[in-house]
Amino acid sequence: MSRTYIGLIVILLLSGCSADTAGPNLAPAAPTTAPLAAQADQATTAPRATIAPTSVPTAEPTATSAPTSTPEPTATAAPTPEPTATNPPVFINGGAYEAYIPAAAKEKQLYQYTCEFDAAWVILNTYGIVASVDDLLGLIPHDLSVEPYYVESADGFVIYGGDITSSYSGDYTANFLARSTGSAMAPVFASYGLETTPVSDRAGVEAALLRGELVWMKTTVDFKPWRPAVWVMPDGRRHQTVLGNDHAVVVMGFNADGAVIRDVLGPTSSNRQRPYEYTVDWGTFMRVWEAQSFDGLAVSRP
Repeated sequence: MSRTYIGLIVILLLSGCSADTAGPNLAPAAPTTAPLAAQADQATTAPRATIAPTSVPTAEPTATSAPTSTPEPTATAAPTPEPTATNPPVFINGGAYEAYIPAAAKEKQLYQYTCEFDAAWVILNTYGIVASVDDLLGLIPHDLSVEPYYVESADGFVIYGGDITSSYSGDYTANFLARSTGSAMAPVFASYGLETTPVSDRAGVEAALLRGELVWMKTTVDFKPWRPAVWVMPDGRRHQTVLGNDHAVVVMGFNADGAVIRDVLGPTSSNRQRPYEYTVDWGTFMRVWEAQSFDGLAVSRP
């Protein structure tokens, strides 16, 4: 008796927070690209794999015995892979995004080098928490043990400053080296009952945005080239950072092409056309973020 097999195969992607202050006139140490405009990217759901049942033939009778019918076993199929859950695309200004959270906006930073706090302001106000940047400045310690300064050594640039893992270091009105980090900023959000989760990769950023959480992150101004530097704290601990165009922004959306950024720095003398919202391609995003030690916080909603 002939046997028939039926199968179906389905073939299932320098200038700190303010760009107006001139820093050392040095050549960039790492190439990058300018932010890209958002691209429309229609999300698609991969088809589910299916397997057709296979028939088992009935045994033929022998010459010396009555024909015997072998019951046909119930056909079984391998488990069908579950499709990956995807959110329907969000269409904004001609672009399609897998996640997009309309973030609060304001014109310019409060002070020349308060970008960490201005970015925190964006998140709090998006979540309906009314707070001023001045309010936020008083919620973490300011390490006054040393005003940050830098030296150039055979190994590169070294910045000597305060403990930026638990406080803000430097004069945020005048010193282009003044800054802080995500671990120091977490208590600012905690003061308003918001939990934070450190994120350090693209998957973490995307997962946070899909949960409806904005992401606070360290970068460079306009995601432009940077001068690598090491920050040395009073106790000798070291933190990889950039020299002069340190900055902080908020990630508010993404698609396959890149991440959507809310940046309240706005137009300055170095970029008169700088928008308050723009998209950065993922390659540039990750390279610049790495220069800032992948410093980021996903901030939960109230």
